[in-house]
Amino acid sequence: VKGRCCFYRSPTTESTVWSENMDTLLTNQAGLDAFRTFLKSEFSEENVEFWLACEDFKKTESAEKMASKAKMIYSEFIEADAPKEVNIDFSTRDLISKNIAEPTLKCFDEAQKLIYSLMAKDSFPRFLKSEIYKKLVNSQQVGNHKKWLPFF
Repeated sequence: VKGRCCFYRSPTTESTVWSENMDTLLTNQAGLDAFRTFLKSEFSEENVEFWLACEDFKKTESAEKMASKAKMIYSEFIEADAPKEVNIDFSTRDLISKNIAEPTLKCFDEAQKLIYSLMAKDSFPRFLKSEIYKKLVNSQQVGNHKKWLPFF
């Protein structure tokens, strides 16, 4: 058949697609789990947890829930000595502290962008070079491997 190759080409594995960009990774549950495992090994899982908490927060519809979620995010990730304190600059932290009394769906946007950028420039490239990622790619390729034996 014209235009078709006679060799079997394995489909792109899920994990190889994650290497394209961090958004692809974060929106895929298996990718997210692998990235989280990697961040835990580097003692920086609070970054992805904060990012996910912000994503969830932005979907909040009731003002009552928004206030309680905002306080939870603030006490867990933002305030000084928070159990999972994220690394953001003083002015961003200060702005959130002032806005937390009357939170809006955008009150964590600046901090979320900073953390996303930190993960994209720092953690994500290291993740792609990590043993965790390499093992995942290899296990998926082995699972997808097919032999081409048309003459048997």
